[in-house]
Parts: sequence; C-alpha cells; structure tokens
Amino acid sequence: MNTRKLTHIIKGVPTSDGAGVRLTRSIGSARHLRVDPFLMLDEFASDEAADYIAGFPPHPHRGFETVTYMLDGHMLHEDHMGNRGDLKSGDVQWMTAGRGIIHSEMPQQTEGRMRGFQLWINLPAKEKMKPAAYRDIPAADIPSVALPQGGQVKVIAGHVEIESNVTDGPINPRGSNMATDPLYLDVELPANGEFRQSVTPGHNAFLFVFEGSASVQGEALPLHHAGLFGDGEELLIKAGEEGARFLLLAGRPLNEPVAQYGPFVMNTMEEVEQAIRDYQDGTLTRAA
Repeated sequence: MNTRKLTHIIKGVPTSDGAGVRLTRSIGSARHLRVDPFLMLDEFASDEAADYIAGFPPHPHRGFETVTYMLDGHMLHEDHMGNRGDLKSGDVQWMTAGRGIIHSEMPQQTEGRMRGFQLWINLPAKEKMKPAAYRDIPAADIPSVALPQGGQVKVIAGHVEIESNVTDGPINPRGSNMATDPLYLDVELPANGEFRQSVTPGHNAFLFVFEGSASVQGEALPLHHAGLFGDGEELLIKAGEEGARFLLLAGRPLNEPVAQYGPFVMNTMEEVEQAIRDYQDGTLTRAA
C-alpha cells in the first residue's frame, strides 16, 4: 500500500471563543489552514473553572456541522427547537446546523476538569439549507477496539479494521451516504506503539496529538500540533517514548468555494450576508 506522508504541521494557537472559553485552535486557525471538508478543530482543556465557566451562550449557525467530543466534564446543549442534550465524559454530539440553528453550550460544573474538542465539518451546497438536526451519542455507544500492540481506538465515525475484524462507528458506518464520508477516531498508543489505518485515496486526512507525541515516517509531530497528510492508501502513525493519544480524521473533499463569516459558512458572501439578515430578522431557523 502507498503510505501517506506528512505535508504540513500546524501548531495549535491559543485563543478564546464563546463568552471567553480558552481554546487551542489548530485546523482553521487561519483561513488557508482548513483541510477540506474540515473547517476548524478546537481543543478545550483546563482544570480552572475561570477558563470555561462562561461557556457558549445562545448563538447561531448555518451551513455546516459541528461535532463536540467530551473527554472530561459536563456540558449542556440547548437549542431553539427545545432540544436538550447532556454531554458527559466520553459522549459525542453530532449537530447539523443546515439552514439554521440557535443553540447554547454551557458547562454544568463549577470546578474540576473540562476537556474535549469541537470540530466543524462543511456541508455541500445542496445540503446547506436542509433542516437542522443533531444526534447525541453516549460513550457506551462508541466502540473501543483493543490494538494488538496495546492501546485502543475509539470509533466515532467511519470504521477500522484490526486483524481482519471490522468495527463501525455510530456515525457514517459502512453503506452510509454522508457527503463528506467522515472518519473520526480517538487513538491511544503505548510507548513506541504503531497504528495503521486505510484511507480512501483522494480523501483528505489529518491527525491532532493531544497526549504524548507521535511521528509519521520519522517526522515528529509534537503535542498540540496537527499533521496534514498527502494522498495515499493508508496511514501509519508511531507513538513517541511517552506514548501518544491523538484524533485521526479523514473525509471526502467537497471542492467547493467557502465563504465564512463567524458562525455562517456558505459558498458565496452573498449567501453569508443573507444568513446575517435572516438572523437579524428572525427567519434564520424558519423552515424553507
């Protein structure tokens, strides 16, 4: 198999969002650092309540999907449709903003560790105005597969094949028809352990190291850095001396123009301006 090489390394950049939540942003920290169809990856991790307690009060979205993966802590999601979702350690929320959603994400703890990720995935033009929806996935529904050399992989989206045994995640299992065909894995390796994963040629892929360190074909990938891969049929990642834990993501590129202004991601600035007007006049979330 043709093993993919690293083509670019992106250092996570400290920033804040919402009402002042401290974050580390890698993918999407600059407009040219997107990885089609992935728009942005934020990591939030702190033991200090002041870094996260203000949360993300009500705000709008249109035109893409958000994936929130909680490692530690408790967050409550509420939206304009009256939906409520409690995200606790190990849980995932996969939300499709579509035509429009107004929601909040607020911490349900006043002390202790809050740690997790939010990923933004673009939608194709034909799906940007579909009805909003979301799916809460409890940790118990996310399969965890032991690796031969030790460690494990949690399969959130897509599938993995370990020693001829194929495991599907709850999102985008085999046979699904999601436009971006996403793969989303949480991989934990022991010291010097290795992980191989087949990826469809032509799909874009990257990883983000959030514990330890890793390398790809001898090229080091430090903690809190994202590594972008070139094309090929498989990925091979090796952990450093202290082991590694990383997110591995891949997806079918949309190859469409991206116009973004804050929480609105469309194909043209005219569409973004329309989204702003719709939000201002109260029609953002109205059915077409």
